Formats: sequence, C-alpha cells, structure tokens
Amino acid sequence: MSSTKKIQLMDTTLRDGEQTQGVSFTPPEKANIAKTLL
Repeated sequence: MSSTKKIQLMDTTLRDGEQTQGVSFTPPEKANIAKTLL
C-alpha cells in the first residue's frame, strides 16, 4: 500500500520584502519575483 502526501510551501518574500522600510515593489517587479520563485 502506498500513500501520497501533499506538501505545500508558502513563500513570504514579497510580503516580508515590502515590510522593510524604504522597499516598494512595482506590479511588474512583483510578477517577476513570483515567476522567479516558481
């Protein structure tokens, strides 16, 4: 009998990055970061 486990990862790069003082991402930058992380 085999069981398959599903693992889900959550990345907070964008959220944590924008909480840093003086950091703000444009929508295209956010899309680029998300694509890079995938």
